[in-house]
Amino acid sequence: MADQLANPATESASGPVPVATLVARFLVEHGVDRVFGLQGGHIQPIWDQLARAGVRIVDVRDEGSAVHMAHAHTELTGEVAVAMVTAGPGVTNTVTGVANASVSRIPIMVIGGCPPIPQSNMGPLQDIPHTAILAPVTRLARTLRSADQVLREFDEAWARATGDRGEPGPVYLEIPTDVLRRDVPPALQTPEHLRAKPRRRPQPHPDDVAAVADLIRAAAKPAIISGRGARTTDGTDLVRLLDASGAAYLDTQESRGLVPDDHPAAVGSARSAVMRDTDLLVTVGRQLDYQLGMGSPAVFRHAKVVRIADTASELIDNRRGEVEILAEPAAALGAIADALAGHTPDTTWRDELKAKHTDRAKSYREELHTTEDGADGHLHPNRIFGALDALDGDAVDLGETVMIADGGDLLSFARLGITRCARYLDAGAFGCLGVATPFAIAASLARPERPVIAVTGDGAFGITATEIDTAVRHGARIVVIVSNNRAWNIERYDQAENYGLVAGTLLADSDYAAMARAFGAHGERVETADDLVPAIRRALENAPAVVDVVTTQDAPSPDSGKGLGFVPDYQALTPWNDAEIERRKDVPQ
Repeated sequence: MADQLANPATESASGPVPVATLVARFLVEHGVDRVFGLQGGHIQPIWDQLARAGVRIVDVRDEGSAVHMAHAHTELTGEVAVAMVTAGPGVTNTVTGVANASVSRIPIMVIGGCPPIPQSNMGPLQDIPHTAILAPVTRLARTLRSADQVLREFDEAWARATGDRGEPGPVYLEIPTDVLRRDVPPALQTPEHLRAKPRRRPQPHPDDVAAVADLIRAAAKPAIISGRGARTTDGTDLVRLLDASGAAYLDTQESRGLVPDDHPAAVGSARSAVMRDTDLLVTVGRQLDYQLGMGSPAVFRHAKVVRIADTASELIDNRRGEVEILAEPAAALGAIADALAGHTPDTTWRDELKAKHTDRAKSYREELHTTEDGADGHLHPNRIFGALDALDGDAVDLGETVMIADGGDLLSFARLGITRCARYLDAGAFGCLGVATPFAIAASLARPERPVIAVTGDGAFGITATEIDTAVRHGARIVVIVSNNRAWNIERYDQAENYGLVAGTLLADSDYAAMARAFGAHGERVETADDLVPAIRRALENAPAVVDVVTTQDAPSPDSGKGLGFVPDYQALTPWNDAEIERRKDVPQ
């Protein structure tokens, strides 16, 4: 059968070609030069054609990891990435990764397999209603049964993924294997459906721009919070608006790196004060989800709100704006900055916040190097980030590094402890643990010129630990640092503090460095602070590598201390929840 399938790199449209060839040609025409996946017979015709076309196939150990890798590739490159999986459990294994991409609004395409049409409803191998399972977490989920319509369907799905018809996010397409082998005549190999097309970029209305400029001029304590949607800009227009408005700035990690840490507006360590005191909140490509108190007046006590985004889901969730601008963020930010020409902002509030931020950041950075061991004699997680800080400018330039953080408790330490990086990725708003190793692999393959360091808890690491084998096979020079406290510690802490019984949250004292060595990677186990810096240095020199750091359970994270694991009734954190309860006292029940 392989001999009957044309090479998409050389075949012209002068004769009929199989659907699998057209799919491969579509992907190549749309700039796809690597796919992430796990092979199976249902998708073999496409797999074969992509390989013949020179598309790099990054084969993984679990299909969920393929989706995580596509997710990270898209985040770092801005390109729509492709994951390819076979039928049945191949598809169902992707659900968590697809859901994570959906919550994060990441445009990826997942191509699945399904049984041949003649076997429909006869109990064929790996048959299950994939599209029904994936429909709630995709922008489109379709089975393509007509060979003549495959190109048109792929073109529509690509547009849906990129947000041309609404919110960007994952799409799922599957093609019965017999359809993949059917020929499509030249007249139906439509060039307009093969061509890559630029995404439409809506422009801001001048009246909206003027209204926002007026609100900024009238504000004493303006604040701008950017999110994932702001990644369509390189940060230039965002910085221009910060300078023109005198606003304080928070990125909440989703858009970290757009604004330099040393900019006068960057006040991440003063997040609570910004949210409590601002009188004008401007969100840029950022949902007001649980990480921002759902935008509640109990959290943002004095704020009028402006929303700017190029997708409606980042405009209308939870808290509506005085002005809502549906436009390409860079264009809107630049236009508002222009409208503020001649405005001299009062930066008193921002400057006070910056001073607090600088003092807190300096104090916390110093603490990273000196935090004492826990009562059990094991290292505090802060020491991991202190070691990275000590290596900055020596073994690695953190300012050029892609940093990835994963885990429940560990993620909270990482958000504060990662002081510098070129790009930052983490488990995201979905709280999707297990992303560290697949994210790191995709980052290294997409950006081989940059060091890639992932810091993860041991529980989260275990979910996708076998992908260390994938890193070795594909030459991904990643360093994975595992904070090994032998527990799902944010939940263990909640159990101990609020229930008085610890059950099902303890893990074994596993040697993850030995596991890494078994896969052919460099691996070291570290139990003392003195050994940590040399071990990470050797890991950077011998990547891919795993550094297994034995850490204490006796170190409540900032998030656990604020009740994140407890899951309060109204808000994610207990201080916000308490404020929400106070606000609701006069609300009839």
